[in-house]
Amino acid sequence: MRLTLFVFLVIGIIACSKEQSGEPAYKNPELSAEERAKDLLSRMTLQEKVAQMHCVWNDKAKFLLDTAGHFDVEKARKNFKNGLGQVGRPSDTKGGLDAYQTAVLTNAIQKYFVEETRLGIPVFYHEECLHGHAAKGATSFPQPIGLAATFNPALVENIFTLVAKEARLRGTHQALSPVVDVARDPRWGRVEETYGEDPYLAGEMGVAAVKGFQGDGSFKSGERVVATLKHMAGHGWPEAGNNIAPANISERVLREVFFYPFKQVVQRAQPGSLMASYNEVDGVPSHANKWMLRDILRGEMGFNGYVVSDYYAVRELADREGLFGNSVAANGDEAAKLTIEAGVNIELPEIDCFRNLDSLVQHKIIAESLIDELVVKMLEYKFRMGLFENPYVDPDKAKAFIGSEENRKLAHEAALQTITLLKNDNKVAPLARDKVKHIAVIGPNANRILLGGYSGEPTFYTTVFDGIKQKAGDKIKVSYSEGCKITTTSGWSQDKVAVPTVEEDRRQIKEAVALARTADVIVLAIGQNEQVSREAWSKEHMGDRTTLDLVGRQDELIDAMVATGKPVIAFVFNGSPLSFNNLVKKVPAIFECWYIGQETGNAVADVLFGDYNPGGKLPITFPRSVGHVPAYYNYKPAARRGYLFDDVSPLYAFGYGLSYTTFEVSAPVLSNAAIKIGDSVQVSVAVQNTGTIAGDEVVQLYIRDKVSSVTRPVKELKDFKRIMLLPGQQKTVKFTIAPEKFSFYDINMAWTTEPGEFDIMVGNSSRDQDLKHVLLTVNR
Repeated sequence: MRLTLFVFLVIGIIACSKEQSGEPAYKNPELSAEERAKDLLSRMTLQEKVAQMHCVWNDKAKFLLDTAGHFDVEKARKNFKNGLGQVGRPSDTKGGLDAYQTAVLTNAIQKYFVEETRLGIPVFYHEECLHGHAAKGATSFPQPIGLAATFNPALVENIFTLVAKEARLRGTHQALSPVVDVARDPRWGRVEETYGEDPYLAGEMGVAAVKGFQGDGSFKSGERVVATLKHMAGHGWPEAGNNIAPANISERVLREVFFYPFKQVVQRAQPGSLMASYNEVDGVPSHANKWMLRDILRGEMGFNGYVVSDYYAVRELADREGLFGNSVAANGDEAAKLTIEAGVNIELPEIDCFRNLDSLVQHKIIAESLIDELVVKMLEYKFRMGLFENPYVDPDKAKAFIGSEENRKLAHEAALQTITLLKNDNKVAPLARDKVKHIAVIGPNANRILLGGYSGEPTFYTTVFDGIKQKAGDKIKVSYSEGCKITTTSGWSQDKVAVPTVEEDRRQIKEAVALARTADVIVLAIGQNEQVSREAWSKEHMGDRTTLDLVGRQDELIDAMVATGKPVIAFVFNGSPLSFNNLVKKVPAIFECWYIGQETGNAVADVLFGDYNPGGKLPITFPRSVGHVPAYYNYKPAARRGYLFDDVSPLYAFGYGLSYTTFEVSAPVLSNAAIKIGDSVQVSVAVQNTGTIAGDEVVQLYIRDKVSSVTRPVKELKDFKRIMLLPGQQKTVKFTIAPEKFSFYDINMAWTTEPGEFDIMVGNSSRDQDLKHVLLTVNR
């Protein structure tokens, strides 16, 4: 006690002496970030406060840079004498800067704000880091929907630890990731950005990602960045699958499904930032939703960071020219007022509706106390990041580390763990090297860069064709034919999407058939590309779909390949589920790859030749058709009664995935057959590799409340573990079911556990036939 008092006394003396010597308290690193932020706020003019709520992105070319893309100090002095909150994506300057160039630019801009503005408040840089820093030279990992297929949170944490370091070394302070939206509509073009359809899985992966980005939250290493949880809330179930459309969701579903991953991440990983969603819920756009951002997020969940707007979403509360408007505000000033009252701290990406905040305060339209509340939290994170003491980065370190050969190992491992085997009739895969002399690699995705949305330009990339050719060596001939095209254009960010003519495709299919007839086996690379399922952000840039079928003449290509009589092994690359019924019916071996990053070809080759045994599982249901949507597994009892002339079951179920080996999961055993409300219980299963090849299995735990005051899903994922087993090896997997895993919002909207019987299910997918049961009784 005496030691603690002495320490506080010493800190106080140091603070007082610095203050007396003319050094303001906010420059004292011995004080806490909160204390320093409050002191700094007290010294700021209204204009300086408002400046911290401003950001520039594309406008940095106008306000901060010269025509060559270099920092222009005179422009900065003219436009930002009161400081600036954030600069968006410095790495995309002039079409893309490498690591060294970005570090030099961020240092130059930072030097002005630190050394030439009155209070020396550093600027924050934010970047997109969805599956790697979206910048030139950065390491590129699988899309989040693919990372979810790994069912491996530890791997995800390691990935985003590396992503954070690559971003931070360039000068980045904030990553606009991870996305924990629950994806309930496969037509939606942003499915690839999510961790799938299940709230529990999304929550676990989100927690892992934020821990990777932020570490212990101290940021002392200089290798971490502030994570931004996206997008609150309901974004993943838009009306008709149209991006940013209304989310017609009840409060109970909103709380149990869409809020759930946000709550888990906020309470277990303490993200520094969160982004509000474009969509509306019950007539209220999220950026104007006080209940969502204040009562739920800050109140019930205990969020202690700052909220950023999605790009141009504040403007959309009124009317965004050329797109649409929610019309809950008549103009930008009214939109700003609604947004600030809802609790959004900063407008991204440009100075728009927040431009007149000082005037709105002076005219008493917005209270200055609201500005203070929102600004102080952003200042706090600038102190937490250590920017007042260490505002610059080392360009040489950035150049040496970012996108390095060493970083490829983790990207390769992530790609391998993502690949999911859906079908393997007659054990067509893996290929035996001594039995194959000629492989025909065919398809529109066989020799194409496939990274998906929000991607950078990795230093390394291997196509499917190149990876197989390299792995095959000199003894196996590997040939390539495109077969047909998905689109004749390319580029996720490009507005234009053009498709080939029937004549062009059929000519290419004929060429592919001629090649295939000379080969021993056909490797077919098909699916989507970055243009046909993506974020739709304007009328000229669409990305949502009305069909889940393969685009173009890919089914014709499949038919032609099967007709040759040669064995066909398909690798499917895509950002969202596909209803590839023809493929499933006719092709004996199918691998779901999603977009697996820069090591695509190397990972595919390892799996094809059996150097790696695939163990991924589907993080989202594959419907039989678009008419089966919604198709998520955790439906209510009355939701899947059946269809006339069609099967109601999915094409492939959530959690499904095969292996080159086989596994046996025993019946689950409870530590207690009956427990009291508030108690935990342990569930154990024995898992054995009954095959001849080492492999990974994902053991999944599901629960159903058999009788309840409101309807409950037929099953809900509540835990999972990915384990590796050698041939013949057996392991016991234990799950502890905590009390909250039995809870739900009851008839009175109270979070509660009701007494009764619970069906505990353990297996290797969500399918009924893959689960074994035990009954648990919960008593009062």
